[in-house]
Amino acid sequence: MDELTTSARIFIAGHTGLVGSALVRRLEDEGFDSVLTATRDQLDLRDQAAVNYWFKANRPEFVLLVAGTVGGILANSTRPAEFIYDNMMIHATVVHAAHLYDVKRLLYLGSSCIYPRECPQPMREEYLLSGPLEPTNESYAVAKIAGIKLCQAYREQYGCDFISAMPTNLYGPNDNFDLESSHVLPALIRRFHEAKVTGSREVVLWGTGSPRREFLHVDDLADACVHLMRRYDEAEHVNVGTGVDLSIRELAELVASIVYPEARIAIGRLTARRFSVISCAPASVVTSDAAVSRPNAVRTQEPRTSHDFVFGDNSSVMKRSGRPRSCTSKKSVIPRKSSPI
Repeated sequence: MDELTTSARIFIAGHTGLVGSALVRRLEDEGFDSVLTATRDQLDLRDQAAVNYWFKANRPEFVLLVAGTVGGILANSTRPAEFIYDNMMIHATVVHAAHLYDVKRLLYLGSSCIYPRECPQPMREEYLLSGPLEPTNESYAVAKIAGIKLCQAYREQYGCDFISAMPTNLYGPNDNFDLESSHVLPALIRRFHEAKVTGSREVVLWGTGSPRREFLHVDDLADACVHLMRRYDEAEHVNVGTGVDLSIRELAELVASIVYPEARIAIGRLTARRFSVISCAPASVVTSDAAVSRPNAVRTQEPRTSHDFVFGDNSSVMKRSGRPRSCTSKKSVIPRKSSPI
């Protein structure tokens, strides 16, 4: 395995996004002095000829492939062709160029929505392709699965040192707070913020609030990526997460306690296109350490979930509300710290 040193030329594909910007911070903090980036205006990652030219001109030694078209349930369900085309093309062009120009190692970052809708709990790497996917983000999930298989195929046929990792739900600096395309945590933060600004005393959750999700701070994912680039060299993808989860209701209470403690959380139900509030209670503070954590981990996760405007049972994963969502991976690294949002 080639050593990843601070003088290595390392390309971060997708450096302006949530994960990419965290990787830039992580590498710069460690003293990497040859971090390569390219904006969308400079390089269309869907264009194989352009990507080949860029690789030939810049000769990266290592690649972190974290670029892609992403979004919440509304975006996934209304733009399926765009999600599958963009992501499959981005994966294909960068992986192929990395092969052509002798990149020493490539890390492809996928999404935990690759796992089946009715996936056994806890979720493990071997459950990939063991059942039907969640229909609402199937196009995105198929593209992400193709990315894993692409890395494995180039590894098998050409001997390329290409590896893959699948993170849990992420949060942190440079997150997307657009209610039409964001995931559950930034959307909740925005909703409670807007309620505070407008003086509204009530924020509505759609569903029961009982589905459980796992969250990982993006800076800890960046630590995990660097760890994998230095120490992992196998074909199978690796789940990355904390192994700790909380309910959507607990998450909403935690966000409310920080952003708008005076808010009341209403539990609503959507039936026949009509929305009705079925219960309402003041937000309470979540004191458990199992709320939202920031361990440096290479462990496991559940499928990324989001909902636009309101949140609850109609998520991008299983609708059964009582099952735990945390997982245990055979490739785990013990977390060394944790902290709330």
